[in-house]
Amino acid sequence: MRATPLSLMLKFPLGILRVLAKELVGPVAQPEASAASRESPRLASVPYWQLGVLAALTLWVYWSTLTHLVGQWWTDPNFSHGFFVPLFSAFVIWQERDRLARLTPQPAWSGLAVIALGLVELMVGQMGAELFLARSSLLLLLAGIVILFFGWNTLRALFFPWAFLLLMIPIPSIIFNQITFPLQLLASRVSASVLPLFGVPCFRDGNVINLSSMALEVAEACSGIRSLMSLVTLAIIYGYLVDRRAWVRWALALASVPIAVIANSVRIIGTGLLVQYWDAEKAEGYFHASWGWIIFVISLLMLYATHFLIRLLWPDKTMPGAGKPEKIRS
Repeated sequence: MRATPLSLMLKFPLGILRVLAKELVGPVAQPEASAASRESPRLASVPYWQLGVLAALTLWVYWSTLTHLVGQWWTDPNFSHGFFVPLFSAFVIWQERDRLARLTPQPAWSGLAVIALGLVELMVGQMGAELFLARSSLLLLLAGIVILFFGWNTLRALFFPWAFLLLMIPIPSIIFNQITFPLQLLASRVSASVLPLFGVPCFRDGNVINLSSMALEVAEACSGIRSLMSLVTLAIIYGYLVDRRAWVRWALALASVPIAVIANSVRIIGTGLLVQYWDAEKAEGYFHASWGWIIFVISLLMLYATHFLIRLLWPDKTMPGAGKPEKIRS
């Protein structure tokens, strides 16, 4: 069996960690540093070239894991939003660059333990063919690098963009299946309750809705899991960009779940109406394929309406002119 870089590294973990600590970080800042050095940022003292070497090694070790992850974003519509997650995290870090520059680096040796834990998780994920473990270990490794070079204070400042990266990793299949089937049953139950209100007689058997002319099966692709994963990600991005209140951002992220369920039920109800009052073949053809985009637009409108209602009931008083009528100048 060909030895991998990871297996060679794990043969002598203690020696490797000691070498990395001495070569990459150098001596940790001592408490007897001068008052001037404690008051002013010391980002210039961070060994960026050594940080670049460690980043290159990380990319080398994770190359196959990352290429497989990007390939799944490209081929799996359930997780195509993964392309935007690292871009948004980078955007958040860029937006906070001034605040981050004012932080005084406080390198901590505990970052080595976090890095070691991430490498162990990567090894377990590769040996057990568990993609989620192997991919999520990258986040742990990145956290360890930040702690090692900049300190826990910097990791706390970067917690939101770092934690947001978790959304780019597809959830494990066992959890995915546990979420998908209940969504199928919920969507079919809601649709079967609403369709008779529009004069469409139906009978529900599990995730199958029997109409007078045909049966509609709420398959896995129609469960709403695609719109749910994408909408949760988009709701977090939207909340960060348009509202500074933390509780509003949490409310929008949580509201995206029922919005996705309602929007997907609208899709099934619309398909049932097309089958009943127009043409069953056309309902299964172009309109069925285009429903995904239509429902996603409806979800965005519902998300915006939710935020508009929140701002109407609880205006942001920290914004200039909040709660005051705007004056029209002639």
